[in-house]
Amino acid sequence: MTNTRRIIRNNDELFEAFHHLVCGDIIACRIRLKYDEEHLLLDLTERGIHLIPSATSQLASRSKTFQARLLGSLMIPHTVVIYDIHGLLETISLYNRHSVEKVILKHDRKNAGLGIHLFHNIEDVYTQAANNVLPFPFVLQPFIADSRDIRVIFLDGYVEAYERKNPYGFRNNLHCGGQAVSSPLSQSQLELCKIAMKRGKFPYAHLDLMITETGDTYLAEINLRGGIRGAAIDPGNYQKKVFAIHEKILQKQIGE
Repeated sequence: MTNTRRIIRNNDELFEAFHHLVCGDIIACRIRLKYDEEHLLLDLTERGIHLIPSATSQLASRSKTFQARLLGSLMIPHTVVIYDIHGLLETISLYNRHSVEKVILKHDRKNAGLGIHLFHNIEDVYTQAANNVLPFPFVLQPFIADSRDIRVIFLDGYVEAYERKNPYGFRNNLHCGGQAVSSPLSQSQLELCKIAMKRGKFPYAHLDLMITETGDTYLAEINLRGGIRGAAIDPGNYQKKVFAIHEKILQKQIGE
């Protein structure tokens, strides 16, 4: 079995061989997929083809709604994925029961802070969604004022964390004007990262943590890849570490 396994290391090779892959073959690269092509991940896993990184982590990196369904227990309480107007109406009742006023809406497939919107109340969300201004699905969360935003880069034994600050807006992403300041992680925050990665089958990750004024820490987002602007690690070493993780997992699977 070991001698006959096909190992795919890039997307060109993958799609040339896609229909000929068999159980036990290994894809050791992130798969480049177009919008709505994610069903191919299911096909590959159903055929017994091993994916490095995992199919779950690749899908979660593409979809904020899937992240919230998968890791919602680690996120801000009352994080809800909205698929249709009926779910939004139910969430209006939920937020009113818990006196939630301002809300954050996250579009499913936008990154770098470009898909995040602040609404002063959930009724404004309903008005726009009911008039087809907001596309479903999306994630809704209570807005937490004066929270801290910590970016964590987790590459096997290498862990780096830095706080992103934007004094002129609630979007702390560096792309949106935030500045980076090194920030040590507590043991509990480190454990939160490990729990999120284990649940999502992430072999490495960029994680965004939210720390409230009361000191509670929640997962905001997780991705296999993110910008390293503001990080101490340089692009070359970053890529070397990612490649080494892929190789480590690959060698383990070959030996099984």
